[in-house]
Amino acid sequence: MTKRKRNKTVTIRMNDAEYDVFQNKVKESGLTHQSYVISAISGSSITSAEELAAIKELSKEFAEHNRLLRGMATNVNQMAHVANGKGLLATVEKLEEISDGITDIRKEDDNRWRLIRQSVSPLKATGA
Repeated sequence: MTKRKRNKTVTIRMNDAEYDVFQNKVKESGLTHQSYVISAISGSSITSAEELAAIKELSKEFAEHNRLLRGMATNVNQMAHVANGKGLLATVEKLEEISDGITDIRKEDDNRWRLIRQSVSPLKATGA
């Protein structure tokens, strides 16, 4: 028989109003009672289930945006290759500017997404 990782039990007492608030907050967070309490005492921010759903939706939108930008960059690079082959130097330079702009946008999006994920990372540590 393996020993439990968490082998300490804590019992607390609440009045009806406190218990109702506790139950509502646990329900709103989407966590278990145990995960909620551990998150609260460890100083982790507790994100509601609604916020997590919004973050998941935002993740899908970032992925779609990134896919579109990648496709645009590919098209621009193909056009630059054709223009270069035909000796259209001004066109090649303009396409390279566009490509650089797309790359900058992708980097900004990656940084924004990294910040969003970092804000949610404490939840992963608590088993949310």
